[in-house]
Amino acid sequence: MARPLPVQKTSFPKVDRKWYLVDATDKPLGRLATRISLLLQGKNEPTWAPHIDNGNFVVVINADKVKLTGKKFDQKVYYHHSGYPGGLKSRTAKEMMQKQPERIVELAVKRMLPKNVLGSHQIKRLKVYTGANHPHEAQKPEKIELL
Repeated sequence: MARPLPVQKTSFPKVDRKWYLVDATDKPLGRLATRISLLLQGKNEPTWAPHIDNGNFVVVINADKVKLTGKKFDQKVYYHHSGYPGGLKSRTAKEMMQKQPERIVELAVKRMLPKNVLGSHQIKRLKVYTGANHPHEAQKPEKIELL
C-alpha cells in the first residue's frame, strides 16, 4: 500500500508596508503616475508577486503644480457618465486643474493599476493633496525623489 505524500504548506511573505512622500511640483504627469503605480503595487520590493497585494502607501503633495506637456493642458479631455441616457459629461484638463487638481493625479495612477480587485485595494493607499501640508506626519513617510 502506498504511503500518502506529506502536505507542504505554502508560505507567504509578511507584508511590511512603507510610507512614501512624493512632491509633484513640475513633474510630468505620466512619468510621475508610472512611478507611483509601481510603488502602490509593490514592484520595487523583492517579495513582489502578481497575486499578492504587498504594495506601499504613497502620499503625493503639490498635485496642483503637476506639469502637462505639449498641448494636453487645453486638449486633454476627461469623460464620465452619469448613468442616464445622454449623461456623458466632459471636462478639459484646464477645468480639472482649476476645480479638482488632485483628481488628475488620482485618475492617471488609477488607470495604470490592474483592473481587478487587487487594483481597487491598491488605489486606496494613494493619498493626494493639493498643498504642501498633509495629515500623515505620524506615519513618518520617507521622502522619495521620482525622476
